[in-house]
Amino acid sequence: MDLLQQSIGMAAVYKENPKIEAIILAGSVSKNLQDEHSDIELHILWSSPPTDEERRYPIQQIDGIFLSYHPYEDEEWSEAYLNQNGIKFEISSFLFETVERFISDVVENYETNYDKQCILASIHSGVGLFGKERINELKNRVATYPLQFSKHMISENLWLSNRWNNREALLKRKDWLMLYDVICGVQKNLFGVLFGLNHMYVHHPVFKWMGNNIELMEIKPENLHNRMNEILIGDPKKGVIELEGLIEEVMRLVREYHPELDISGQKKNIGYVK
Repeated sequence: MDLLQQSIGMAAVYKENPKIEAIILAGSVSKNLQDEHSDIELHILWSSPPTDEERRYPIQQIDGIFLSYHPYEDEEWSEAYLNQNGIKFEISSFLFETVERFISDVVENYETNYDKQCILASIHSGVGLFGKERINELKNRVATYPLQFSKHMISENLWLSNRWNNREALLKRKDWLMLYDVICGVQKNLFGVLFGLNHMYVHHPVFKWMGNNIELMEIKPENLHNRMNEILIGDPKKGVIELEGLIEEVMRLVREYHPELDISGQKKNIGYVK
């Protein structure tokens, strides 16, 4: 099934509403990374708040099957449904002015909020299905990744959880659930640093498409993808040692590309082990 064509067809139904200013195809389909498990993610940008009737109308027009339907929350309306071909659609609706503010929050005020970055990433790499002039306005605003924002991403993510200091105790106690929770948290921190170093907006709050994103990075430790995987599926003790090495390599990259950044506090915090 051609998911891009399915997206275009559904956008044609949505754009009948004059309150819709733009429709953006996001997610794996927009990057041509889809597989047999992929769904279609559409961002619908409105000039004024949609009514329940307006949200339901496109789905009813295709005899879609509702999977979820959420009220306005965190400045977003969202729903999911299946079309008659069994293709799942994930819909995120925002006011156009809300998206403009999210962009300002990130590129002007340097907020590192991942949910907002995900919207910017979708604009940056998404496919415009309707309202291309308005979409291009947004794309122009996110085209340049601010240097100061990069520094914020690096500095904030180098503050690893204090639980990382307990790693040796967790290993000795074989407290695996907590240990792997800590390990995953540190890996996410390292990705946050690397996204900042590479001037990439975070595409997913828990770093979905890890392998693809690593391929896009120019600044990274050697063999990063395999090493990250081995940390999770290999011997736990070796995994912790490997992660310690990755942390040091990432810090060296920070010192190389941003020698002006003071990360002495983060380094001291990372070096402490209970």
